[in-house]
Amino acid sequence: MMAAKYVVSRNIAGADDFAILCRPLTPFRRIQRVGSARLLIRQGQKARISEPSKKADAPGSTELCSVNTCNSAARRGEPGLARDFSEFKYMTFDVVGTLIDFEGGITTCLAGIAAEAGVSIDGEAALALYRQARYMPGAGLFPDDLARVYMLIARRLGLPAEGKYGVRLRDSASIWTGFPDSAAALADLAKSHRLIAMTNAQRWALDHFEKQLGSPFFATFTADDTGTEKPDPAFFRKVFDFVASRGDSKDDILHVAQSQYHDIGISRALGLTNCWIQRRHAQTGYGGTIEPERFTVPDYHFTSMAALAAAVRESLKERT
Repeated sequence: MMAAKYVVSRNIAGADDFAILCRPLTPFRRIQRVGSARLLIRQGQKARISEPSKKADAPGSTELCSVNTCNSAARRGEPGLARDFSEFKYMTFDVVGTLIDFEGGITTCLAGIAAEAGVSIDGEAALALYRQARYMPGAGLFPDDLARVYMLIARRLGLPAEGKYGVRLRDSASIWTGFPDSAAALADLAKSHRLIAMTNAQRWALDHFEKQLGSPFFATFTADDTGTEKPDPAFFRKVFDFVASRGDSKDDILHVAQSQYHDIGISRALGLTNCWIQRRHAQTGYGGTIEPERFTVPDYHFTSMAALAAAVRESLKERT
């Protein structure tokens, strides 16, 4: 998918509302701030929201922004324009990695085992080993599969290769926490949209995650319920069928996720409007998530759930 590119620089340092100097490749006039995001405005119409990086927010810095063509907007003959948030009835969410900090949960547990063994581990190295083991043939459902994963990676991390520690890693999922902004953002979004969880985790784990997140979901789908895992299209079709049973369609859904591999790429292929929450924006690589064969430019892009909630709130305010 082609994206129109703009080189954007701030010329009022430290201001909440600021002027922008633009060199557009297509007709374009200004950018305004929506919370911590920048809303690209084309001749008075709304385009895709792109949250700036911290580096780009530094005085005198330059940021490359993009306006992405939304599939549904393109079907309406409006290339380059994303839909307004009020047009969606549902927001579907990946849970592990988008709302729940599974990388922090895994590395914290492994660090605890390491400390007891009198060694230390590198968190990113541990996540890389986890990722390799997790996606080996014969992997089980998550997070039960963590017991198997631990036994495969323990010696390479200098940890004791004992089954009890694999069980400990698996059971740690019950105390993994949400990202600091997850619960509040979901509570805010639930005021205007029906929220649906779509997770590759098993039901027992989601029960714990929901409590961490404040039980915000209208409906939930797990690997146990669907009999498969994302990015299998069959998982998404289970959700489409549920929405259809309520007289709605996939066009009423905004899919929100951090994983390019599990969610963003396949949601685009299935014709969904999507929103990428780039949780690892301050880190390199894909961490514990498998790397996609190719990057999919999302319809909306934020680095936090708080920024998404703020943008939705501002958008709805403008329509009242």
